[in-house]
Amino acid sequence: MNARGTTIVGGGLVGALLATLLAQRGFEVDVFERRPDPRKAGYAGGRSINLALAERGLHGLRLAGLTDEIMRLAVMMRGRMVHHRDGRTELLRYGRDDSEVIWSISRGRLNIALIDAAERAGARFHFDRRLVGAAFGDGVALRFHDDVADSTHEHACAYVLGADGAGSALRAAMNAQRALGERIEELGHGYKELEIPALPDFPAASLPPDTAAALARGERFAIERNALHIWPRGGYMCIALPNAEGSFTVTLFLPNAGDPSFATVATPAAARALFERDFADVLPLIPELEQDFGANPVGVLSTLYLDRWHLDGRALLLGDAAHAIVPFHGQGMNCGFEDAVELAGLLGEHDGDLAWTFAEFERRRRPNAEAIATMALENYVEMRDSVADAGFLLRRELGRVLAERHPGRFVPRYSMVTFTRMPYAQAFARGAIQDALLHELAAGRERIDDVDLGQADAQVRERLTPLDAS
Repeated sequence: MNARGTTIVGGGLVGALLATLLAQRGFEVDVFERRPDPRKAGYAGGRSINLALAERGLHGLRLAGLTDEIMRLAVMMRGRMVHHRDGRTELLRYGRDDSEVIWSISRGRLNIALIDAAERAGARFHFDRRLVGAAFGDGVALRFHDDVADSTHEHACAYVLGADGAGSALRAAMNAQRALGERIEELGHGYKELEIPALPDFPAASLPPDTAAALARGERFAIERNALHIWPRGGYMCIALPNAEGSFTVTLFLPNAGDPSFATVATPAAARALFERDFADVLPLIPELEQDFGANPVGVLSTLYLDRWHLDGRALLLGDAAHAIVPFHGQGMNCGFEDAVELAGLLGEHDGDLAWTFAEFERRRRPNAEAIATMALENYVEMRDSVADAGFLLRRELGRVLAERHPGRFVPRYSMVTFTRMPYAQAFARGAIQDALLHELAAGRERIDDVDLGQADAQVRERLTPLDAS
């Protein structure tokens, strides 16, 4: 068996991009996916959060030659539109201007576009193939079951790459062969997916004035289209991301226990009562709240840690199969796409020594995966609570001022993570230094005018070395 004959388990986002990159490099690629072909069966909704495409993910799409095609499916988001309890809204920009934005895109539409691209590059997809067994000897023997035809299929290969998500069947098979040191840390919170429909199809009889005016103008978006909307409520929150056709994917995040929680908000009627109390301004925009709440499952939020990502040169995990994270930094897909780019490059250069290649991939990517996992957990607290906190907003404003006064030296951590391809681990370490500095400078102050900017300038020059933030 030839090392350039590559088998990928998982035809989701990361698997499909990896298949494209490898096929473009001359690899013969077979992709096995347990779900049916989404181009024929449709894409299952109700369990996936919309995706935020940022620079790291865009880089992978550029390498695959897919930027123009994918961006036609995306909606720009300039920042977080915070919806306060009293009805006030304010936009907290992500970056300096519209050159620093992120993009909302439907997981299903993106996945279909990536599958099409991989097939154009020469990859072969095998749908309805659920991995039920694997043996790792001189090569790899995989066994798949087709639940539709109720048949079993065998597949032999030199090595296998696992991009089959947080519940990876390949990871389970590898772990049975040799312990991977798997640890799953539950967040203790879950989510439900809801929807704000596009305005042309909006059935609600009573709309907020701004939305009614937008409908009269023939617009499609019920609320500001170019923002990620957040209703922060301390220990819980609601968010909404725009879709290209005018709808918004709404996600309610609640603890699993306590009040309110998915234990106390367990019925459609309880969900309506919660929205009437805590999210009153968005309630008229979700006409099928009860139906969606009752039909869609509670999603699980957890972080996956492994001590080992590979079995020598026979099997390797990447993306969520190796390091699933919570979605609150919008970096899960972007991190997975970085994995695909890194691995495709390594395999293209070192496919003759797979044991070294797999170990090197893990060595390069593990510190970055661990860093973004930590930052994603921190960002949940920021989104649900801190964006409404005066101290956080002052530090955020001070950070912007220092970034303007010291370009290339003080770069907000969010910018390093989102708008550059700086290694996550480096952004995390530098961000910790900057955050400590902001806390010191803003301590006891209420307004930006109270901060001694001369002292701040001196501290920035003393503590932070210049870097290329591009």
